[in-house]
Amino acid sequence: MTLGRMKTIKSIWEQLKTRQEQTADRRIAELLADGARAAGFSVRHGELLFDFSKTNIDAGAMSLLSGLVDAVDLDARRDAMFSGAAINETEGRAVLHTALRNLDASVVVDGRDVMPDVRATHARIQAFVRDVRSGKIQGQGGAYTDIVNIGIGGSDLGPAMVCLALAPYADGPRCHFVSNIDGAHIADTLRGLNPETTMVIVASKTFTTVETMTNAETALAWMATKVSTPAGQFAAVSTSADKTAAFGIDAARVFGFEDWVGGRYSVWGPIGLSVMLAVGPENFDAFLAGGADMDAHFRQAAPARNLPVLLALVGLWHHQVCGYPTRAVLPYDQRLSRLPAYLQQLEMESNGKRVAMDGSDLETASGPVVWGEPGTNGQHAFYQLIHQGTGVVPCEFIVAREGHEPNLAHQHLLLLSNCLAQSEALMRGRSLAEATAIMARKGLTGAELDRQARHRVFPGNRPSTTLAIPKLTPFTLGQIIALYEHRVFVEGVVLGINSYDQWGVELGKELALALQPILEGREDAAAKDASTRQLVDYLTAVPS
Repeated sequence: MTLGRMKTIKSIWEQLKTRQEQTADRRIAELLADGARAAGFSVRHGELLFDFSKTNIDAGAMSLLSGLVDAVDLDARRDAMFSGAAINETEGRAVLHTALRNLDASVVVDGRDVMPDVRATHARIQAFVRDVRSGKIQGQGGAYTDIVNIGIGGSDLGPAMVCLALAPYADGPRCHFVSNIDGAHIADTLRGLNPETTMVIVASKTFTTVETMTNAETALAWMATKVSTPAGQFAAVSTSADKTAAFGIDAARVFGFEDWVGGRYSVWGPIGLSVMLAVGPENFDAFLAGGADMDAHFRQAAPARNLPVLLALVGLWHHQVCGYPTRAVLPYDQRLSRLPAYLQQLEMESNGKRVAMDGSDLETASGPVVWGEPGTNGQHAFYQLIHQGTGVVPCEFIVAREGHEPNLAHQHLLLLSNCLAQSEALMRGRSLAEATAIMARKGLTGAELDRQARHRVFPGNRPSTTLAIPKLTPFTLGQIIALYEHRVFVEGVVLGINSYDQWGVELGKELALALQPILEGREDAAAKDASTRQLVDYLTAVPS
């Protein structure tokens, strides 16, 4: 990046900070007094509606934020990603999860069109899934009734989230997910399943991930209690053909993917095997089509009408400019209950960095803490802090116009009313005068009236966005996930970081390997710090 461009970017950040300071006390409700505000600060794509009018972003702030996009040359970076350039510069890799959902494309990486292999793998998986779902491929005890997916990180969070989200479309074997090295996870999952009618999918690109392979060995031993050829009821998502063969898995049941697909972006390909088994190839293809639709929108729409760009700019305003340290993702859909955890990994592993692409220290904050739970459960848990706590938490609501239970339409209306009420309450708040009037009507007077009223004041002016969808279907779910993927990309480009490596997970893994022989008693802990030695002594002590 040229010195001139760096100066321009720094100047825009400074102008944004100044504008935020000048408008910090302005009420969002005042902005919405303008009847054109809602339409002007929202955008539609197909049947999706993204409304960010309940934020303190005005036209001037949006102009500056858009200037950041221009200054970093987002278009060129985006085109480089889709074309197969090695934009993951620290690892020298392309970033092409988008290719997994756009099977008609032609993408050249290192002089070779990678799409024929992508299409061939997709066809293999479809054929395998159809044979399993039809009963042509069976376990020792007959047709498969259950699938256990063993993975961790993106090899677990993606398919687990999608399977739950698409439960109304699930007409195949029941899917279960194991990720934690804690033996309780696999023990509780396998309890009650029949080994003879259970298939285990081991999802590990290298087939060396400690947590995944430990759980895989446990599952193999469990399978062997009833099945004469236990590895015969395993499948693998891995690129390590020699290791899967050594484990005993038939090569016809091994599905690999390229190193240009990052784990947290991998649900669109072979990692989605469990999803396809649950909902079928046609619904899985609809899921891919939703992602491809958002890809096309991201590439073609002008920045001012571009959903991923706008979602990213709102996030940058709230975190980097306003300084709000977290963002809450609040889906008002029980089947999206795993989406906050999925987005937590997607955003925090991607943009949780401290240095720019050139290795220099960042001059702005990196990604925020992402968290959340589905509504209305959260309303009876942490919304108290969101409404009346001393900090501000920008909220991102997601809600569907229509549910999947027509016989429970009255409950869906209650869900909708709660979602809309929460964003309105965050914006409006309740003044001391309003609270005083309420308590006075209850008969309170004097000092007690004032005391009780103050407990009922809501500061309001707390920002939120709402993504409204027509219905949670495979297609709309694909749109949502791709939307957030591209949001992460845009924020990363603006911040000047590499969103596609994750070196921060390495150190803990290395230290864990060194600690294992200490905990087993094969080595002493003399080289460790005093705190770690104390904990080792406690955890290895023989119970009295």
